[in-house]
Amino acid sequence: MVKKAFQFDWFILKIIIYVALIAIALTCLLPFYSMIITSTHTNSDIARKLLIVPGDQFFVNYHRLIETVNIWRGLGNTLFITITATLINVYFAALAGYGFSKYNFRYKGVLFMITLGTMMIPGQLGIIGFYKLMDVFHMLNTYYPLLLTSVYNAFGIFLVKQFADTSVPTEIIESGRIDGYGEMQLFHRIILPLMSPALATLAIFAFIGKWNDFLVPMIILFDADMQTLPVMIASVKSQFSSDFGAQYVGIVISVVPILVFFSFMSKRIINGVAAGAVKG
Repeated sequence: MVKKAFQFDWFILKIIIYVALIAIALTCLLPFYSMIITSTHTNSDIARKLLIVPGDQFFVNYHRLIETVNIWRGLGNTLFITITATLINVYFAALAGYGFSKYNFRYKGVLFMITLGTMMIPGQLGIIGFYKLMDVFHMLNTYYPLLLTSVYNAFGIFLVKQFADTSVPTEIIESGRIDGYGEMQLFHRIILPLMSPALATLAIFAFIGKWNDFLVPMIILFDADMQTLPVMIASVKSQFSSDFGAQYVGIVISVVPILVFFSFMSKRIINGVAAGAVKG
């Protein structure tokens, strides 16, 4: 009797948990649903009504969008910048984080604290100096400023260091050295695969951050055909009004690559964690 009562209580608890999870999932999906629904209505409906059901203006809004800006060129520009910057960001963060974790050198603690301290300084404070520096190096209106700044990522270095401290055994590094691996060979063949869950997590943050970057491309890039997707979407407006329908279509287009990348990298995180659990 007690066992049946316990099973019944556990069944009720599971139902409550599932209902709560479904409610949370629907709450998270609501902004995406609203975004898609809004992109199918006219500007007047968007401004005046609470939109719940789909409309029939998606392709009309899309045609206005491509007449105003070269949205697919912007998508290609953003993909190139984001993928390249993410690879640079993840690689150098892994290199620096691993170095802080497993190598002992003078002033290691001080340098790491300085690295963390830079996270407290808003990037917008240095935008004027950054612009002047890029002008001196003749890099304005090029993609170099958007890519070279990805070499340094204080959060990424911190994340990788913490992961390496707990999940990369020193014995594996010493075994690799005994087998004749050089330091860079050891890093590429052994360390990087071990840190794949942390690197996948960092890649998600780096990808989303660079994809949504608005301020730096707007300041650095002058040619309309070189602009990124966020800047192009924001420019879909006249002097006195904004074309909300066209902007929402652009937002829908811009969100798809983020969802695809997040789905792919989240699987890498889960697989890495599962492999570590089985291995343990």
